[in-house]
Amino acid sequence: MSDDRVENADDCIALNVIASSASAVVALDRDLSVLVWNPAAERLFGWREADLAGRRAPLVPEELMAEHNAVLERARTGGPVSLRTKRLHSDGSLLDVGVDISALRSAAGALLGYVSVYHPVKDDHAARDRGARRARLVRRLTDVVADINSELELPHVLDRIAESLSELTGADAGGFVLIEDERLRLVSTHGLPQDLRGATADLRTSLVGKLLRTGKTVLLETGDQAVLDELIWSELRGLHTIALGVAAVGGRPYGALYALFAQHKAGHVELELLELLAGHAGIALANAMAYQDVVRQRAHERAVVDASADGIAVLDEAGAVRQWNPAAEELTGLPAAEALGGRPPFPLPAPGEKLTTQLPSGRWLDVVSAEIGGTAELVVDFRDVTRAKELEEAKDLFLATTSHELRTPITVVQGFAGTLDARWDKLSDVERRSAVRTIAERSRSLGRLMDHLLLGARAGADELKVRVESFDLGERVRAATLGMPALSDKHRVEVDIPCDLPSVDGDTLATDILLGQLLENAFKYSPDGGLIRVAAWQEHDTVVVVVDDEGVGIAADDRDRVFERFVQADSGDRRRFGGVGLGLHIARSLARAQGGEVTAHAGPAAGTRMRFVLRRSSAYIESDTPKR
Repeated sequence: MSDDRVENADDCIALNVIASSASAVVALDRDLSVLVWNPAAERLFGWREADLAGRRAPLVPEELMAEHNAVLERARTGGPVSLRTKRLHSDGSLLDVGVDISALRSAAGALLGYVSVYHPVKDDHAARDRGARRARLVRRLTDVVADINSELELPHVLDRIAESLSELTGADAGGFVLIEDERLRLVSTHGLPQDLRGATADLRTSLVGKLLRTGKTVLLETGDQAVLDELIWSELRGLHTIALGVAAVGGRPYGALYALFAQHKAGHVELELLELLAGHAGIALANAMAYQDVVRQRAHERAVVDASADGIAVLDEAGAVRQWNPAAEELTGLPAAEALGGRPPFPLPAPGEKLTTQLPSGRWLDVVSAEIGGTAELVVDFRDVTRAKELEEAKDLFLATTSHELRTPITVVQGFAGTLDARWDKLSDVERRSAVRTIAERSRSLGRLMDHLLLGARAGADELKVRVESFDLGERVRAATLGMPALSDKHRVEVDIPCDLPSVDGDTLATDILLGQLLENAFKYSPDGGLIRVAAWQEHDTVVVVVDDEGVGIAADDRDRVFERFVQADSGDRRRFGGVGLGLHIARSLARAQGGEVTAHAGPAAGTRMRFVLRRSSAYIESDTPKR
């Protein structure tokens, strides 16, 4: 016989043996598609070979897929595997079978697929014991998974996974590695020295890289010490087998579990448990990462809320305060410890609307609120609008006062002008002169008022223009006070200006207007008379001018506010003393435009002291004189 005829005869004999076998023989290629499906397999499972050839046989129940994958991996790396399990019949029922699985290899040893020999079993004690052990381990796995999922801190989850891996698989040691771009980093260990944490390896050349390239979820590696030396596993003496499972988060590989065997052995049950644990580890890690994200987000949101200049409160569905930020404490004067659990100390607007309300302290708040969808909670935001409210009221009063201040001189001028026009020939020369004098006085008053309005508008827009040059401030003070003693029989005027007062840098016109305003205020706000004293002296590199009166004075809290536009020391003062509340605002703006300052203080005995300061002239060189 020729060699070809012998080989063909051998093939025929092998096929006849398979076809005649009482046991179901199923051969699969590397993709698990059916190569051989003998008559006994048709009888046992109900599918014909013609129906399954070249396709995957739907034999393995879904709940046993992890076991099946682990058995195939064990058969590929070790040798034949025998087990008792369940397989599906074509009618959907489950068959209790025993199966021997081995790798199908070429003459050169290359993996071609797998051969499975099935036979029905009745009372196989060994298989029953293996099944009972597997059931116990699966129950224990359920408890372990519940334990892992109860942890929310990511480091604790990783440590618990590494510990559970050894407990369930009987591994001598274990670890969890994170996949970080193209590197692996050991983040948790069990049964290994703690100082090995943080060790890294290249992903591409690692067992994890090898596993990822296969597209499978578990890998068993035995015997090759060059491979087993990966990372730091050589620290475990006697290491002979590594079982590896990928943990995925969000469908992407996040890390891998390593089970290391030195004294114990790994079987298909251990591989199955490793695959199941890896799947549950991915879920636990996803939960822990989501929790960490929530914690970080809440910490960020809390930092933003705490840093806000607005008061922010969160109310529950019953209207009780659940959150009260530092600005809310400052604005309301109500500490968080007292606010929590109670209601806000102000009325609430409807969601989406704004309410302006005043607290018992006198502070005005703008309050807005918004509902949080799905929780019935309410977020309340409120800010201090006291200054804006006061400015609004001051502007209203300014408009009313200005109208009055304008109307009075205009009415007088109109009246006297009309009288002169209608009765000129009937009036005596004295009466005509008196009327003209009154018209002139009222016109000058009206002009001063218009000047104030114009200067006030420019000062508010920071448009005051000055020309800074050296001049004699003492001379300007003397000129401003000249003739003042004759203006009122109720007031006494004293002027104390030293002859050697240094020159200053500033604008003479702006200074004249400023001094005039300070002197006018001193007369206006001391209606009962008294001493008005004007003095000047050198103080370091400046020259100081003060105007003291013995009038009504200014409350300490108002001494800075009186320099704002439309503000007087007391809202009632405007009606009592007249004016539009722009004089001191103009005075301070003129002083600052020159590089100086105007401030208000309590008088030496009573009333008010207005203090005006300008820089000493740079051209005037003289040693400082003692402060008066």
